[in-house]
Amino acid sequence: MSFTLKINGTSHEVDVDDDTPLLWVLRDVLGMTGTKFGCGAALCGACTVHIDGAPTRSCITTIDTVGDSAITTIEAVGASPAGRHIQQAWLDLEVVQCGYCQSGQIMSAAALISDNKTPSDDDIDNAMSGNICRCGTYARIREAIKHAATAYAGEAK
Repeated sequence: MSFTLKINGTSHEVDVDDDTPLLWVLRDVLGMTGTKFGCGAALCGACTVHIDGAPTRSCITTIDTVGDSAITTIEAVGASPAGRHIQQAWLDLEVVQCGYCQSGQIMSAAALISDNKTPSDDDIDNAMSGNICRCGTYARIREAIKHAATAYAGEAK
């Protein structure tokens, strides 16, 4: 079947089965490899993208459910103010260790501070729940989110 997807502000026509996971369309059909496969069951968060601004696990989101929603991947999250601040905080605080999970971590964190410029520790824990980092960089992730949120809130003033 043919689908037209709005990804990172650009329309893409794809011809795939309607039950194809969005993750495989992004990676295998469109060559956008920043979104990672981790578990295939929406448990690890490596495949997180934004659909209409909401963090969504692309490994279980079938292409026929996307409709005309706006999809944002790690390749374009830096174009948003929240994404730009999160990416800069990741660099400033040297969050990344192996890096495999980081695109999903960044996508979840950007969605959080886009909606909440002053997240509490509980807000961060809730938003990042289900994003697994095998290297255990959770303390650096939390600090980077706080750093980015402060910078983002300061920019809005």
